[in-house]
Amino acid sequence: MFQKDYELNEEDKLLLQKIVDGDIAFRKIEEFTDPLTAVKLRRLAIQEFAKLEFEHIQNFSLDVETTTKKNIENMIGAVQIPLGVAGLLKVKGEYANAEYYIPLATTEGALVASVNRGCSAITKSGGANVRIFEDEMTRAPVFKLDSLDRAKKFYEWVKCPEIFEHMKEVAEKTTRFGKLLSVKPFVTGTYVYLRFSYDTKDAMGMNMVTIATDAISHLIEDEFGAHAISLSGNMCTDKKPASISTILGRGKTVVAEVTIPQEIVKETLKCTPESMFEVNYSKNLLGSARAGALGFNAHAANIIAAIYLACGQDAAHVVEGSTAITSMELTKYEEIHCSVTLPSLPVGTVGGGTGLGTQRDCLNILDVAGAGDIPGSNSRKFAEIVASAVLAGEISLIGAQAAGHLARAHAQLGRGKF
Repeated sequence: MFQKDYELNEEDKLLLQKIVDGDIAFRKIEEFTDPLTAVKLRRLAIQEFAKLEFEHIQNFSLDVETTTKKNIENMIGAVQIPLGVAGLLKVKGEYANAEYYIPLATTEGALVASVNRGCSAITKSGGANVRIFEDEMTRAPVFKLDSLDRAKKFYEWVKCPEIFEHMKEVAEKTTRFGKLLSVKPFVTGTYVYLRFSYDTKDAMGMNMVTIATDAISHLIEDEFGAHAISLSGNMCTDKKPASISTILGRGKTVVAEVTIPQEIVKETLKCTPESMFEVNYSKNLLGSARAGALGFNAHAANIIAAIYLACGQDAAHVVEGSTAITSMELTKYEEIHCSVTLPSLPVGTVGGGTGLGTQRDCLNILDVAGAGDIPGSNSRKFAEIVASAVLAGEISLIGAQAAGHLARAHAQLGRGKF
């Protein structure tokens, strides 16, 4: 019954039998043994259930005890994703000001090569100029009031400066680094949504702001008598594309730009500035508008997803990063000015998956692992690098489409021979 590749003592064999029989739930195995053995027993139970033997997922270098406490439940192993690098990419930001190799974890052939070409075009052109305009993480509970008059009083009460200062005091008792920046009320009938915005320094901050907002919700219930129906009323808006985050920002709001001379466009991208302008205008702007898209870009999510997976970010936030807007304009010097605006880029260099070994290695490639010497500086540096990499990906793909090379590149790099 038990796979010979695993050495189990009699006690573990008895425990496994109870798991297979359903007498011990997966989530309770750690109550009977150490974390590493729990992972092994859970995996063996899955093998018995599925009538197979795993060949790969048992091979990993993760610290099981740490990982199962912070990052995963019911762990049975790990999934590997190929990791490549693009670059060097020259970044000229307020926090990132150097040349970087960009770690990209992906199974999509041609993606790293495409970003690499964009990095080359940017670096040859003097580098990407990048700036952060907003830096705030949000949480928005919803409150139900018993009448419209009561809802209006609550709306006005929340906007009172003295009340905000009290909320700020309560929220900041729950965190060493987080700071409450603002609260914006929105009304629908007798429901009131409060969009709290926080500075979360080097953390992406969703756990931080959830705990702080929960404390504020108790304050509101005690002092006004309004009860939060849900700590998230979907006006945050977390892990969903939304106009409110595109307009007001969520996470980091970042813009990266570069002006590429005509000769570099021709030599590196194999097209012309005029053809890139036409493709971007007709595809990213008009095409996206006609489709009713929230993102006006070529494939920003591709680069964001690959960096997020490599660097331990919450992969679900790719959906917010995908609302990027790519702009390309011709200059009077026959150059093309390219920019990408990322209204909602949630990133962090502490917490979440950033402490996992392989992900921390990737953050170290960018010199952003952990907390910055100045709180918040590492996450902002990371955001500037991500935005510059997205710009590289946009430039390369638009160039490939302008040159008519897209299908050829995918045929060469995206298809294997089996």
